[in-house]
Amino acid sequence: MFDSLTDRLDSAFKNLKGEGKLTEINVARSIKEIRRALVGADVNYKIAKEFTDKVKEKALGTSNVLKAVKPGELMVKIVLDEMSSLMGGEAVGLDLSAKPTVVLIAGLQGSGKTTFTGKLAKFLKEKKNKKVLVSACDVYRPAAIDQLTVLAEQVGVEIYKEVENKNPVEIAKNAVVHAIENKFGAIIIDTAGRLAVDEEMMNEIAAIKEGVDPNETLFVVDSMTGQDAVNTAKAFNERIDYDGVVLTKLDGDTRGGAALSVKYTVGKPIKFISTGEKMDQIDVFYPERMAQRILGMGDIISFVERAQDQFDEAEAAKLEKKIKKNKFDFNDFLKQIDQIRKMGDLKSLINMIPGMGKLTRDIEIDNNAFAKVESIIQSMTPHERSNPEVLNMSRKKRISRGCGRDIHEINMFIKQFNQMKKMMHMMSKGNNMQNMMANLQKMGGPGRFN
Repeated sequence: MFDSLTDRLDSAFKNLKGEGKLTEINVARSIKEIRRALVGADVNYKIAKEFTDKVKEKALGTSNVLKAVKPGELMVKIVLDEMSSLMGGEAVGLDLSAKPTVVLIAGLQGSGKTTFTGKLAKFLKEKKNKKVLVSACDVYRPAAIDQLTVLAEQVGVEIYKEVENKNPVEIAKNAVVHAIENKFGAIIIDTAGRLAVDEEMMNEIAAIKEGVDPNETLFVVDSMTGQDAVNTAKAFNERIDYDGVVLTKLDGDTRGGAALSVKYTVGKPIKFISTGEKMDQIDVFYPERMAQRILGMGDIISFVERAQDQFDEAEAAKLEKKIKKNKFDFNDFLKQIDQIRKMGDLKSLINMIPGMGKLTRDIEIDNNAFAKVESIIQSMTPHERSNPEVLNMSRKKRISRGCGRDIHEINMFIKQFNQMKKMMHMMSKGNNMQNMMANLQKMGGPGRFN
């Protein structure tokens, strides 16, 4: 995410390395590089210039005040603050006060509207405890209704559709009536898009909005299209006056122009970001966290939040007791792997850890990194999984044949597992269970048993 922009900004900050303080000369040199980086990321030149003018003013205004701070670090802090402000400053959530809350989804074809509809349905169901209905109002794209049907089933929500009806305004109105009559907490209306902005599409989405009077209208935009995305967002807003923007495909080759420019250009907040195809790959947009990612500082808060989402206090208490009794087994280890996997794409998780993004940028991180370990454990009998100490040579040979792994790999895994188990047991005696649990998560990370 934003790799090229991150590198160019990093280069601009390095220009200040070794400097004793910020001066007009070295600030001007860095500002020039920052402006080039932003324009290269497809940020409008006017926005880039206004942004860098503010950075320059703050840098020269604080250089004599904060003498204890290194020039490069001071510039990073100023850019972080201004970038966060440019993208909105504070997170803006959905207004969910109405019953039902009607959410209208708009955007061009291919921007990821239908996939986002499924993700938002899961988000509202699981994070906001809402009974959710999704409505299929794209009557033009082949298989659009089928796609939303599959997604609704996948996330466990009901879908309203009228397969034979070709009037999207009518379908949307009927869906809202259905939501009211059946006491749904929220209804998400997925609409049709076009390959480009045209009058017919604008008329249709405006008619749907007028017909259902949504509490929230979200414009979904493909972040990989850069400044074009911002221009499209502006055109839609002028016609339907939506409430917020959703940036999709942030896991792709994103230059950053859309994320940095859309709030300034349109005046509407980015409310969600979306990555990948999995239904849990949706996040509330936090401008400061995004600025930290762009500057290569990671996003440890989001990382912790994802971990907490998978944290089960009852299961953790059971696990704590087992570790204290030195009874941690392969079944427990499999559960830990599953929790880590549920947190999302491994590379995106690693990139949230400060400093790790650059280190792993050119490394292929396989989301099936745990497959080897799982295949070994799954080749064990239930008795062996619960009682690791019974694994003798004959059992190991049978496991080796079952998983297709060399006996040396089996021995190495069991040795490392026993070392981990021993260490966790020792830590549990030291009244330091929180640190122990953190280490358990680390040891379950990718590459440990490769």
